[in-house]
Amino acid sequence: MQETPEVMDIRGAARYLGISRETLYKYVSGEKVPAFKLRNRWRFKKTVLDCWMEKQSARLPQNCRKFGSGSR
Repeated sequence: MQETPEVMDIRGAARYLGISRETLYKYVSGEKVPAFKLRNRWRFKKTVLDCWMEKQSARLPQNCRKFGSGSR
């Protein structure tokens, strides 16, 4: 099994989250998923996505508290 990279593009992040690229674009444009732009391309940090997913499940582990509310 291939290891997930720390920084992913839209395709990798969509695959990691188990959603379509179109849905992920919609979430990013609505500021529902933490992301950043690098040369006009969306990028996603695996550790931040992991913390965001934990927060979405209403259990925010101590090591994820520093990431806050999912802002860009």
